[in-house]
Amino acid sequence: MNTQSRHLSVYIDRPVAQVYAFASDPANLPRWAPGLGSSVVREDGSWFVETPEGGVRVTFAPENEYGVLDHDVLTPSGETVYVPLRAIADGDGCEVVFTLRRSRGMSDEEFERDSALVTGDLALLKKVLEEGADT
Repeated sequence: MNTQSRHLSVYIDRPVAQVYAFASDPANLPRWAPGLGSSVVREDGSWFVETPEGGVRVTFAPENEYGVLDHDVLTPSGETVYVPLRAIADGDGCEVVFTLRRSRGMSDEEFERDSALVTGDLALLKKVLEEGADT
C-alpha cells in the first residue's frame, strides 16, 4: 500500500478532447514523456515502451468521455505500477492531473526526483500541444 500521493498538474490551452486524444495514444508517449522510454511499439494488441531497464507494457484505460487516462505499466521485474492521470475540462482548455504515488521503500530523494520528472513531462505535454501544429 502506498503511503503518500502528490497531485501534479498543468493547464493546457487546448480543448480537453484534443488533449485526451493526444495523451491517450501510446504512440505519442515519447513526444511528451521521454523519461518513460524512447520508443513505442504495438505487438499483438499491446503497447510496449523501451526503457533503460528493458521493455515495459503500457495499458491505458478504455476510451472514455471523462478524460480518464489511467494506465498500468508492467515493468521488466513483473511489477505492475498503476498511474492515475486525468484530463479535466477547464473553460476552453483543460487541466491535466497526474497522481504520483510514493511506493513502499522510496526515499524522500527518489520521490522528489520522480516528482520533478513528472513535472517536466507535463510541461512538455503542454508545450507539444500548445505549440505543435501536427498534434
